[in-house]
Parts: sequence; structure tokens; C-alpha cells
Amino acid sequence: MQGAALIEWPGPILELIEFVGAFMASGAIGFRYTALRQLPDVGGARSARAIAGRRAAAIGLLGALVNLWHLWEVLPRAAARAHQGVGALLTAYNASSIWAVMSALMILGFALALARIDLGWALAAIGVIAGGLRNALVGNFARLITPTHLLAAGLWIGTLFVLVVAGIAVVMRHEPAERRGALVAAMVNAFSPLALAMGGVVVLMGVLAAWDELGGDLTLLYTTPYGYALLTKLFFVAIVFGLGAWNWRRQRPTLGSEQAAVSIRRSARGELIAALLVLVATSIMLGMPSPRERGGPPPGAGAPGGARPAGAPAGPR
Repeated sequence: MQGAALIEWPGPILELIEFVGAFMASGAIGFRYTALRQLPDVGGARSARAIAGRRAAAIGLLGALVNLWHLWEVLPRAAARAHQGVGALLTAYNASSIWAVMSALMILGFALALARIDLGWALAAIGVIAGGLRNALVGNFARLITPTHLLAAGLWIGTLFVLVVAGIAVVMRHEPAERRGALVAAMVNAFSPLALAMGGVVVLMGVLAAWDELGGDLTLLYTTPYGYALLTKLFFVAIVFGLGAWNWRRQRPTLGSEQAAVSIRRSARGELIAALLVLVATSIMLGMPSPRERGGPPPGAGAPGGARPAGAPAGPR
């Protein structure tokens, strides 16, 4: 009789899709309330600010739709764990019903923002933040570490992604050459405080989550498959932080010219590629049983959806 597979596919693929969707939604919000403010609002439908705002809203809407798909995918398992139907689950006050309401609010908000109705951004921001931290709204503070980690990472890396594809790209295409360098510098400088703050939250929550999963036993880092996957993730995380530090300390002070804007866009793309590798490694890691589950059932057994690290952002909590 063969043993259970270490990783149950397509679980990691679904995790990766979920992460990308969450980063797109939160990144659109981060971009709107930091970098986008630095673009002049000249009132024209073809102004750089209008184009960048619509592009960011479209990215956020796509992320919100991915979030809705993920909610639809996990609700039956959440209802089974609660020993009730999906309808009963959604009509009670719990993390699942809050997630459903916030998902609808996100979609409505980004759709309004896409139509250039500014109220939509506020609605979408409420949906992203309250939906990500829904466990706090039901008093389940023990399961806030991983969701906070994910939200902070999205507000950092997701915003960087939207800054590159909806901010810098639009400025470089639609603004006069003599204005591009200054506008890119203003956007990057507005984004930097958010990146620094969220980077610190990512580190803190990541350390707490890893310590919890390892049960405080650091030897499990190099004696278990989960530990090997975590070390791989940390390797890519170090690259992301290294590139981020380079952009902040060496690239950002040189901004102001079009050449410097091209240079930081190129280095930011490298940071985003490294961040994607982090998400891939994280998705695979979450498909493995954590060391504290070694005495429990293998992946796919027991609770619907398979064994997962507690607090992993794969379903209603």
C-alpha cells in the first residue's frame, strides 16, 4: 500500500491563484491611496491620472473576481466543517458571511472606480481590509497572523505591481518626456512609506507564523519537507528584500530623470519576479502537512480540503 502523497495537487495551483488575486485587489487600493495621488488631475478623460486610475481599478476588479471564485470554491467545505448548508452558513454572522459581503463590496467598489466614481475606491478599500481581517470581526484573534501577513504583503508587493503596470507605464507613455522623471519620482516616493511599513509587518507576521508551525523547534527547518520548503521560501524572500533595499537606498535617490525612471522600472520588475517565486514556494509549502500535524491525518484526509497549517488563507475562518 502506497503512502499518501506529500503534496496534493492541484492545491498549490489554487493557492497561487488565490494569492495573485488577493495581491491584485489590495495592490490597487495601495496604489490609489499613495502613488496615484501624485499624478495631476487635469480633468481630461485621457489624462495620465484618469488612465492610470482606470487601469488600477480594472486590476483590482479582476483580483476581486478571483477572490469571489475562491470563496465559491471553499464555501461547501466550510459549510461541511460547520455541519450546515451553504445558505445557513451565509445567513449567520461568521467569517464566511463577512467574507461574502466584503467580496460583493469589493466588486461593486472597483466597478464604480472603473467608471470614475471616486466613492468606489472607499468601498473597495473597506472590502479588501475588512475581508482580509474578517477573523477579527468575529473575535477569532488567534487566526489573524497569516491573514495579516497576506494583507501586508499585498499592500507592499501588490501595490508595487500596480505602480509598475498602471502608474509608471502610463506616465512613460502619456506624459511629455520632460515631466516623466519627476512624476515617476513623486509616485515612488509616495509609495515608499507604505512599502517600508508593510515590509516590517510581513517580517513580523512571517516570523510568528513560522514559529507557530514549527512549534518552536528550529531543527525542523532542516529535518522535514515542510522545513525545506520554508527555507526555499525564505531564500526568495531574502532576494525580494534585497532588491527592495536596493531600489530604496540606491535607485530612489537618483529619481528625477526619464533615464532613472526607466532604471527603477526595470529593477522593480526584478523584485516582482522574485516575489512571484515567493508565492510559488508558499503555495507549495501550504500544500504540505506542517510539522505539528505529523501525528495527524495525511493531506486530503479528515477535514474537507485537506490538512492545512492553521490560519492559512484558503477559506473562511
